Amino acid sequence: MWHKLDEVEKRYEELARELSSPDVLNDRSRVTKLTKEHKELTDIVATYRAYKKAVEEFEGSKEIINAGKDPELIELAKEESALLEGEIEGLTRDLRFLLLPKDPNDEKNVILEIRAGAGGDEAGIFAGDLFRMYSRYAEERGWKVELMGASEAPSGGYKEVIAMIKGAGAYSRMKFESGVHRVQRVPATETQGRIHTSTITVAVLPEAEDVEISINESELRIDVYRSSGPGGQSVNTTDSAVRITHIPTGIVVAMQDEKSQHKNREKAMKVLKARLLEQKQAEADAERQADRRSQVGMGDRSEKIRTYNYPQSRVTDHRIGLTLHSLDAVVNGDVDQVIDPLISYYQAEALKGVEQ
Repeated sequence: MWHKLDEVEKRYEELARELSSPDVLNDRSRVTKLTKEHKELTDIVATYRAYKKAVEEFEGSKEIINAGKDPELIELAKEESALLEGEIEGLTRDLRFLLLPKDPNDEKNVILEIRAGAGGDEAGIFAGDLFRMYSRYAEERGWKVELMGASEAPSGGYKEVIAMIKGAGAYSRMKFESGVHRVQRVPATETQGRIHTSTITVAVLPEAEDVEISINESELRIDVYRSSGPGGQSVNTTDSAVRITHIPTGIVVAMQDEKSQHKNREKAMKVLKARLLEQKQAEADAERQADRRSQVGMGDRSEKIRTYNYPQSRVTDHRIGLTLHSLDAVVNGDVDQVIDPLISYYQAEALKGVEQ
């Protein structure tokens, strides 16, 4: 680990020199690339330098103690060395975290897809509840939510809702929400007070950049048609709705929320690129299982990552065995109660593979 940190510090200094070179400063794209790399290394280098300084001071304190000349000075040195020992331990732990491989998608915006699974009307209602939960969570973090498409359920909520969430680090936190969410509660329409179980599937896809996904227009089949509302009634007299089929993969995306065909096409292309990126990454890394189908499963009641139990005001994340009795706070947007422990757990798992 220490050899790697020396190499990181060396690279950081090289980047600083390059960024002060007139030749580099005249090349905007190179400046952007080098500045990004320099920024990514800043926290690691600052922590490593703090570690080295603490080690140097600790060794100085030890020398004073070992010299054994001034009892008062020795006592002060012992107190200082004890503090420095704790600081060194903390900085070592921080450095191990900082050296963990970064997910290249972490800083990206996300496309959030929520679909009602098993459970009929209640599934659609809870799909709406989850969308509100994520919208409030995004608002609390200063992110922007843009509704891209929605299919409303007859009894309220959504059969399907797709939204873009824009904000720094959105994917780094939202990626833990992918999977099947199960709700247990008494529906408003239940006259005998029986608890029903329903499921909702959530997919969180990183927004694809053009440089990552290049789509050949000849691989697309684009159909346009008139938008329709609940019950099939026409809500638009022009062919503004767009359905895009990516022929090689069979992926289909339809958008009809905008009155403009151009805007619907633009939104559909964003979702298509995100799905293609997810598929590409799944093929490149089978362990990650980032393909949309593996993310959301089939919506069966037996597949779940989290359960929301309303009678007991309980939220359980089954991946890490986390149970919280603060359901109201979570569904009102305080999702960090669940996400923070998930991040800690997966970081700890990743640390096991870091060289000691």
